[in-house]
Amino acid sequence: MQIINNVEIVDLGLYFKKYKLLAITDLQFGYEENLNRQGVLVPRFVHKEILQRMEAILKKRKIDSVLVNGDIKHEFGRISETEWRYCIRFFKLLEKYVKKIILVKGNHDTMLDPIAKTRGLDVVDHYVLNDVLFVHGDSILDIAKDKNIKTIIIGHEHPAVSVIEGPRVEKYKAFLVGKWKQKKLVMLPSFNTATEGTDVLKERLLSPFLREVNVKKFEAYIVADKVYYFGRLGDLKSRF
Repeated sequence: MQIINNVEIVDLGLYFKKYKLLAITDLQFGYEENLNRQGVLVPRFVHKEILQRMEAILKKRKIDSVLVNGDIKHEFGRISETEWRYCIRFFKLLEKYVKKIILVKGNHDTMLDPIAKTRGLDVVDHYVLNDVLFVHGDSILDIAKDKNIKTIIIGHEHPAVSVIEGPRVEKYKAFLVGKWKQKKLVMLPSFNTATEGTDVLKERLLSPFLREVNVKKFEAYIVADKVYYFGRLGDLKSRF
């Protein structure tokens, strides 16, 4: 489904047709391991789901570049053996299909550089593609205010929307599209399948970008068995 000109949602990624670039965010490899250490018993299968989901997208579209918009790993101040192993597997998968891998630094990526360098990759604070700025979204960089930037793509928030389905309330990952200081702002959902994310209408918002906007004016695209356009968040009703 196309959400802005020549840009479409492909599963949990955003595909820029003109540039053959796929943007994803918040894989957070090592998340299950962290939960296990806290005493939460969850199976460690999410990294396999991520790889399978990623490969399905790579086979579906002609993709030359993949941009990870922050938080490819989970731990803040160290690199766990699990994170190292999962990140390398992910990079090797991408190398089979694409010419370029772009790593935008997230707040969880303080120790990402040593892993990236083993594959000859750099970690950057932001990435600009024509008039589109990719930035993780945990802080507002000065370049976000540049007059030449028309669209900003962020991660960090893990946006999700709750939908009433009969007696149940189901939470779904969602792409959100709105305005920030006259620029188009697009929020990407987390590519990690362990949790759906943050219900942006009910839970505390994380990104400073969202503290300066009325999120109810944003339009939601929910990812379920396919992509559903749900209109403005402020008008949200169950449409399944």
